[in-house]
Amino acid sequence: MRRFDMAFGQLPSVVACGGGHGLYATLSALRRITDRLSAVVTVADDGGSSGRLRKELNCLPPGDLRMALAALCGDDHSGRTWADVLQSRFGGDGPLAGHAIGNLLIAGLWEKLEDPVHALDMVGELLGARGRVLPMSSAPLEIIADVIGHDQSYPDEITELRGQAAVARTTSDVQAVRLEPQDPPAHPEAIAAVEDADYVVLGPGSWFTSVIPHLLVPELAQALLRTKAKRILALNLRPADETSGYTPSQHIELLAEHAPQLRLDYVLADPSFANDDPHLEAYSASLGAQLWIADVAVRDGSPRHDPLRLASIFAEIMGL
Repeated sequence: MRRFDMAFGQLPSVVACGGGHGLYATLSALRRITDRLSAVVTVADDGGSSGRLRKELNCLPPGDLRMALAALCGDDHSGRTWADVLQSRFGGDGPLAGHAIGNLLIAGLWEKLEDPVHALDMVGELLGARGRVLPMSSAPLEIIADVIGHDQSYPDEITELRGQAAVARTTSDVQAVRLEPQDPPAHPEAIAAVEDADYVVLGPGSWFTSVIPHLLVPELAQALLRTKAKRILALNLRPADETSGYTPSQHIELLAEHAPQLRLDYVLADPSFANDDPHLEAYSASLGAQLWIADVAVRDGSPRHDPLRLASIFAEIMGL
């Protein structure tokens, strides 16, 4: 196991891949154990404020990027205030109703600077963010899913479901997902971050709309395969709507189906999700991974990761 000497500042370089609340949880934990941290974020959101800005401005959807920046804010008064400002939304029923303040800030800087990463770095500097936020692709993406049971008139036929928002909400049986454009450009800085990392963390999050898309951008997928970094898969505390009824081992199987060459080093699971799956250790081992079962959930019973517990387990895995 790699070990890093914190006394001399030799903290691990870590990349977290995902989007939405799952990535927020991962980053909230990782920023507590390293300042060499990059988030590689999905850019397929087409709902809510992000969807409106994407359509009106022909830009990347900023929502998941905004959430990642908020997660990287510190725990001091200034950091928590900025995180709250980024996440706050306009009320009322006017043109700005429902827009997140952070989304408008990011989109405005994109129009001004014409360089999405430079703009995100500027926001991160303003916030005092403990790490960088990078889009996984240079172009906005669309998620397309093949599902069974969506059309009640033809319950056994495969239907095509388009858009991240629609796929994330579906309770139909998702067979597979793909992206449009089919060969999207990975952002060069995202590739560089993965290749230079000591650890890459996938998940938790919505499997078909936040985790698997990183394996469907060819250049990024190749970087994830060839990197010398240790790969950690963090499983959800319970399935999202799109994987309702799936066991932990079936979540791993889905990754293997979409990226057959993928190999992992560690699979992290909470006992509340893992203990009822007798196949999880074998499925983890089939991808080369050691299974870690650890209590990483909050104590109130809700399906949320506790950032301090998650940070402690990540630190243990990384030998810190």
